[in-house]
Amino acid sequence: MPDRAPQPVDRQLPTDEARDLISLVRDIAQREIAPSAAEEEDTGRFPREVFTLLSDSGLLGLPYDAEFGGGEQPYEVYLQVLEELAAARLTVGLGVSVHTLASYALAAHGTKEQQTEHLPAMLGGGLLGAYCLSEPASGSDAASLRTKAVRDGDDWVITGTKAWITHGGIADFYTVMARTGEDGPRGITAFLVPGDAEGLSAAVPEKKMGLKGSPTAQVHLDGVRVPDARRLGDEGQGFAIALSALDSGRLGIAACAIGVAQAALDAAVSYAAERRQFGKPIADFQGLRFMLADMATQIEAGRALYLTAARLRDAGLPFAKQAAMAKLHCTDTAMRVTTDAVQILGGYGYTADFPAERYMREAKVLQIVEGTNQIQRMVIARHLAGPEER
Repeated sequence: MPDRAPQPVDRQLPTDEARDLISLVRDIAQREIAPSAAEEEDTGRFPREVFTLLSDSGLLGLPYDAEFGGGEQPYEVYLQVLEELAAARLTVGLGVSVHTLASYALAAHGTKEQQTEHLPAMLGGGLLGAYCLSEPASGSDAASLRTKAVRDGDDWVITGTKAWITHGGIADFYTVMARTGEDGPRGITAFLVPGDAEGLSAAVPEKKMGLKGSPTAQVHLDGVRVPDARRLGDEGQGFAIALSALDSGRLGIAACAIGVAQAALDAAVSYAAERRQFGKPIADFQGLRFMLADMATQIEAGRALYLTAARLRDAGLPFAKQAAMAKLHCTDTAMRVTTDAVQILGGYGYTADFPAERYMREAKVLQIVEGTNQIQRMVIARHLAGPEER
């Protein structure tokens, strides 16, 4: 039944360069990422060599300026690259999104001297980044973070613990939000901390239900000394930088979610075309056909939503509300679609012999990271009805 086999997503891309870029990403995904994804996720292996390849191929700095080694691609294109990578393996797609998030503070708020010194290695020199905002006692309430940075001459001394850090312990650089002043959001400053800084260490990675190949760990900063030249933006500007970075990062999570959902749909379509019951493929039963139709419709709606937000961003227009909507809708869609994919595969869907159960476990974390979906609803509601009374 070749007419029922999943086909590559038909993407509306703005340039021939973007189409060539997607072709390159699909080739890398099919040759270097997808074949070993299931085994490496099962064993918890992080594919550092894949990130080196992505860096060498110019795929770790796509939305940033070519002057500093970036790809200078619009977010509309960059997010579709993320989707393709996440469909092959979420550890890779999410890792690229986190690296882009970690590079944002320097790329958007660093001085020209800072950008010239650090960005080329971050965007195309094989380095891998991590983003340090959350702490053991401050997740959704990020403005209450307690990690402190104290001025000492021309240096800052940073002490505290960050939590839920993707690439914790393996990153080459950490964008760290630390308190330099008063309580609340106005007392937070951003710093670029080298991964090999004295006093920086990582705990044993968390044992997670999914995304096992991507290390998530607490990062301890025990008197880590960094020069003032590694302060990003003004003192007290760190929380605003963090929120601005998360608006874009949420679009990355939305794109990754649609990638996982698309992979689950493709697996379900392939299985339904081949599995026969009562003398015919189960894809011929109306109840199942309707499930597939609903899954595909939800995916297309999510893709349209994140691309609309990306185009607003590319045009320099406000997009925070649409980013929250995209993160909310796309990650909820991934959870529904992957759950339905397991159902379509029946008993086989519940086994590790097929990828549907892995997609379902991975989809769950996307509803949590970079602002839970309850936080997204709060963000959207504030845009609609204003801030809550206190």
